[in-house]
Amino acid sequence: MPATASLIPVIASAASHRRGACHPCASFVALLCALVALACEPQPAATPAVPSQPEANSDTTHHVIAEDSALRFPFVPDPARTPGATLDVTAADICVPGYARKVRNVPAAVKRQAYAEYGILSHQPGDYEVDHLISLELGGSNSIRNLWPQSYRTHPWNARVKDALENNLHKRVCAGTLDLTTAQGVIASNWVSGYRKYVRPTPPPPRASKHRRRSTRSHRSAQPAVP
Repeated sequence: MPATASLIPVIASAASHRRGACHPCASFVALLCALVALACEPQPAATPAVPSQPEANSDTTHHVIAEDSALRFPFVPDPARTPGATLDVTAADICVPGYARKVRNVPAAVKRQAYAEYGILSHQPGDYEVDHLISLELGGSNSIRNLWPQSYRTHPWNARVKDALENNLHKRVCAGTLDLTTAQGVIASNWVSGYRKYVRPTPPPPRASKHRRRSTRSHRSAQPAVP
Protein backbone atom coordinates (compact mmCIF):
# COMPACT_ATOMS: atom_id res chain seq x y z
CA MET A 1 0.00 0.00 0.00
CA PRO A 2 1.40 3.48 -0.84
CA ALA A 3 2.52 5.60 2.11
CA THR A 4 -0.01 8.30 1.28
CA ALA A 5 -2.85 5.76 1.48
CA SER A 6 -1.91 4.93 5.09
CA LEU A 7 -2.60 8.54 6.05
CA ILE A 8 -6.31 8.27 5.26
CA PRO A 9 -7.33 6.30 8.43
CA VAL A 10 -5.23 8.65 10.58
CA ILE A 11 -6.82 11.77 9.13
CA ALA A 12 -10.28 10.20 9.34
CA SER A 13 -9.72 9.28 13.01
CA ALA A 14 -8.66 12.81 13.83
CA ALA A 15 -11.71 14.11 12.09
CA SER A 16 -14.04 11.87 14.11
CA HIS A 17 -12.58 13.09 17.43
CA ARG A 18 -13.02 16.72 16.48
CA ARG A 19 -16.34 16.47 14.62
CA GLY A 20 -18.33 17.69 17.52
CA ALA A 21 -16.01 20.58 18.36
CA CYS A 22 -15.35 22.08 14.95
CA HIS A 23 -17.70 21.44 12.02
CA PRO A 24 -15.67 23.54 9.53
CA CYS A 25 -12.52 21.76 10.59
CA ALA A 26 -14.18 18.39 10.00
CA SER A 27 -15.21 19.47 6.52
CA PHE A 28 -11.65 20.50 5.78
CA VAL A 29 -10.32 17.16 7.00
CA ALA A 30 -12.89 15.30 4.89
CA LEU A 31 -11.83 17.27 1.84
CA LEU A 32 -8.21 16.47 2.60
CA CYS A 33 -9.04 12.75 2.85
CA ALA A 34 -10.72 12.88 -0.56
CA LEU A 35 -7.70 14.54 -2.12
CA VAL A 36 -5.36 11.97 -0.57
CA ALA A 37 -7.55 9.10 -1.80
CA LEU A 38 -7.57 10.58 -5.29
CA ALA A 39 -3.80 10.85 -5.26
CA CYS A 40 -3.51 7.21 -4.18
CA GLU A 41 -5.55 5.83 -7.10
CA PRO A 42 -3.37 3.70 -9.41
CA GLN A 43 -2.52 5.47 -12.64
CA PRO A 44 -2.69 3.60 -15.96
CA ALA A 45 0.72 2.50 -17.19
CA ALA A 46 2.07 4.56 -20.03
CA THR A 47 1.94 2.79 -23.36
CA PRO A 48 5.47 2.50 -24.78
CA ALA A 49 5.94 4.33 -28.05
CA VAL A 50 6.17 2.06 -31.05
CA PRO A 51 9.09 3.06 -33.25
CA SER A 52 8.02 3.97 -36.74
CA GLN A 53 8.91 1.42 -39.38
CA PRO A 54 10.74 2.58 -42.49
CA GLU A 55 8.87 2.31 -45.74
CA ALA A 56 9.54 -0.87 -47.61
CA ASN A 57 11.84 -0.25 -50.53
CA SER A 58 11.02 -2.55 -53.43
CA ASP A 59 14.09 -1.51 -55.34
CA THR A 60 16.81 -3.83 -54.05
CA THR A 61 19.18 -3.34 -56.90
CA HIS A 62 21.97 -2.16 -54.62
CA HIS A 63 21.91 -5.38 -52.59
CA VAL A 64 23.10 -8.81 -53.54
CA ILE A 65 21.35 -11.93 -52.28
CA ALA A 66 21.75 -15.54 -53.25
CA GLU A 67 18.82 -15.49 -55.69
CA ASP A 68 20.12 -12.46 -57.55
CA SER A 69 22.94 -14.16 -59.36
CA ALA A 70 24.96 -17.32 -59.52
CA LEU A 71 27.96 -15.00 -59.37
CA ARG A 72 26.67 -12.89 -56.42
CA PHE A 73 27.25 -9.84 -58.58
CA PRO A 74 25.29 -6.56 -58.31
CA PHE A 75 22.95 -5.25 -60.96
CA VAL A 76 24.26 -1.69 -60.81
CA PRO A 77 27.89 -0.59 -60.44
CA ASP A 78 29.48 0.86 -57.34
CA PRO A 79 29.17 4.65 -57.76
CA ALA A 80 32.49 5.16 -55.96
CA ARG A 81 34.30 3.01 -58.53
CA THR A 82 32.14 3.77 -61.55
CA PRO A 83 30.44 7.17 -61.29
CA GLY A 84 30.23 7.51 -65.07
CA ALA A 85 32.08 9.83 -67.43
CA THR A 86 31.16 11.50 -70.71
CA LEU A 87 32.80 13.00 -73.77
CA ASP A 88 32.27 16.59 -74.84
CA VAL A 89 29.70 15.79 -77.51
CA THR A 90 26.23 16.92 -78.48
CA ALA A 91 23.05 15.12 -79.47
CA ALA A 92 23.88 15.89 -83.10
CA ASP A 93 27.20 14.07 -82.71
CA ILE A 94 25.86 10.87 -81.15
CA CYS A 95 22.98 10.60 -83.61
CA VAL A 96 25.32 10.23 -86.59
CA PRO A 97 25.20 6.57 -87.73
CA GLY A 98 28.37 4.72 -86.78
CA TYR A 99 29.35 7.20 -84.06
CA ALA A 100 29.72 4.59 -81.29
CA ARG A 101 31.97 2.34 -83.41
CA LYS A 102 34.14 5.31 -84.26
CA VAL A 103 34.86 6.34 -80.66
CA ARG A 104 35.05 2.89 -79.04
CA ASN A 105 38.55 2.31 -77.68
CA VAL A 106 39.01 0.13 -74.60
CA PRO A 107 42.40 -1.65 -74.60
CA ALA A 108 42.74 -5.07 -73.00
CA ALA A 109 44.78 -3.57 -70.14
CA VAL A 110 41.92 -1.22 -69.26
CA LYS A 111 39.47 -4.11 -69.32
CA ARG A 112 41.69 -6.04 -66.90
CA GLN A 113 41.77 -2.99 -64.67
CA ALA A 114 37.97 -2.82 -64.70
CA TYR A 115 37.75 -6.44 -63.56
CA ALA A 116 40.39 -5.83 -60.88
CA GLU A 117 38.49 -2.79 -59.58
CA TYR A 118 35.61 -5.13 -58.71
CA GLY A 119 37.76 -7.96 -57.38
CA ILE A 120 37.05 -10.35 -60.26
CA LEU A 121 40.16 -12.48 -60.57
CA SER A 122 38.85 -14.95 -63.11
CA HIS A 123 35.74 -15.50 -65.20
CA GLN A 124 34.43 -17.62 -68.02
CA PRO A 125 33.53 -16.39 -71.51
CA GLY A 126 29.98 -15.09 -71.48
CA ASP A 127 29.95 -14.28 -67.76
CA TYR A 128 30.53 -10.54 -68.15
CA GLU A 129 31.13 -7.70 -70.52
CA VAL A 130 33.17 -4.61 -69.69
CA ASP A 131 30.27 -2.21 -70.01
CA HIS A 132 30.21 1.54 -70.52
CA LEU A 133 27.91 2.71 -67.74
CA ILE A 134 26.95 5.72 -69.83
CA SER A 135 26.91 4.05 -73.21
CA LEU A 136 28.94 5.38 -76.12
CA GLU A 137 25.74 6.04 -78.03
CA LEU A 138 24.75 8.44 -75.22
CA GLY A 139 28.08 10.25 -75.18
CA GLY A 140 29.86 8.06 -72.62
CA SER A 141 33.64 7.92 -72.54
CA ASN A 142 36.16 5.08 -72.50
CA SER A 143 37.50 6.22 -69.12
CA ILE A 144 37.90 3.61 -66.37
CA ARG A 145 35.45 5.75 -64.38
CA ASN A 146 32.80 4.79 -66.90
CA LEU A 147 33.62 1.07 -67.13
CA TRP A 148 32.51 -1.88 -65.02
CA PRO A 149 32.15 -5.67 -65.46
CA GLN A 150 28.44 -6.21 -66.03
CA SER A 151 27.10 -9.71 -65.72
CA TYR A 152 25.17 -11.60 -68.38
CA ARG A 153 24.08 -14.17 -65.81
CA THR A 154 22.13 -12.00 -63.39
CA HIS A 155 18.35 -12.14 -63.58
CA PRO A 156 16.20 -10.32 -64.32
CA TRP A 157 18.64 -7.42 -64.74
CA ASN A 158 21.71 -8.02 -66.88
CA ALA A 159 23.78 -6.61 -69.73
CA ARG A 160 21.23 -7.48 -72.40
CA VAL A 161 18.46 -5.69 -70.53
CA LYS A 162 20.63 -2.58 -70.08
CA ASP A 163 21.27 -2.59 -73.84
CA ALA A 164 17.52 -2.21 -74.38
CA LEU A 165 17.47 0.89 -72.16
CA GLU A 166 20.48 2.38 -73.96
CA ASN A 167 18.79 1.96 -77.33
CA ASN A 168 15.53 3.41 -75.99
CA LEU A 169 17.22 6.50 -74.58
CA HIS A 170 19.27 6.99 -77.73
CA LYS A 171 16.12 6.99 -79.85
CA ARG A 172 14.47 9.51 -77.55
CA VAL A 173 17.47 11.84 -77.64
CA CYS A 174 17.71 11.66 -81.42
CA ALA A 175 13.97 12.24 -81.74
CA GLY A 176 14.28 15.36 -79.61
CA THR A 177 11.96 14.09 -76.87
CA LEU A 178 14.69 13.72 -74.23
CA ASP A 179 17.66 15.93 -73.41
CA LEU A 180 21.07 14.25 -73.74
CA THR A 181 22.21 15.36 -70.27
CA THR A 182 19.01 13.97 -68.76
CA ALA A 183 19.49 10.65 -70.52
CA GLN A 184 23.06 10.42 -69.26
CA GLY A 185 21.91 11.11 -65.70
CA VAL A 186 19.18 8.47 -65.91
CA ILE A 187 21.55 5.71 -66.87
CA ALA A 188 24.39 6.81 -64.58
CA SER A 189 22.34 7.16 -61.38
CA ASN A 190 20.51 3.81 -61.51
CA TRP A 191 19.92 2.20 -64.86
CA VAL A 192 17.43 -0.29 -63.43
CA SER A 193 15.17 2.54 -62.28
CA GLY A 194 15.63 4.14 -65.69
CA TYR A 195 14.56 0.94 -67.43
CA ARG A 196 11.43 0.77 -65.29
CA LYS A 197 10.56 4.36 -66.15
CA TYR A 198 11.36 4.48 -69.86
CA VAL A 199 11.04 0.89 -71.09
CA ARG A 200 8.79 -1.28 -68.92
CA PRO A 201 8.34 -2.19 -65.23
CA THR A 202 10.08 -5.55 -65.54
CA PRO A 203 12.17 -7.15 -68.28
CA PRO A 204 10.53 -9.80 -70.45
CA PRO A 205 11.44 -13.40 -69.66
CA PRO A 206 14.62 -14.55 -71.41
CA ARG A 207 14.12 -16.30 -74.70
CA ALA A 208 15.46 -19.78 -75.26
CA SER A 209 18.94 -19.82 -76.71
CA LYS A 210 19.47 -20.79 -80.34
CA HIS A 211 21.25 -23.94 -79.24
CA ARG A 212 18.26 -24.97 -77.13
CA ARG A 213 15.81 -24.21 -79.94
CA ARG A 214 17.90 -26.25 -82.40
CA SER A 215 18.02 -29.15 -79.94
CA THR A 216 14.24 -29.00 -79.52
CA ARG A 217 13.64 -29.00 -83.26
CA SER A 218 16.02 -31.94 -83.74
CA HIS A 219 14.25 -33.85 -80.99
CA ARG A 220 10.85 -33.21 -82.57
CA SER A 221 12.04 -34.22 -86.04
CA ALA A 222 13.31 -37.51 -84.65
CA GLN A 223 9.89 -38.44 -83.29
CA PRO A 224 7.83 -40.88 -85.38
CA ALA A 225 4.86 -39.42 -87.19
CA VAL A 226 1.50 -39.89 -85.49
CA PRO A 227 -0.82 -41.86 -87.74
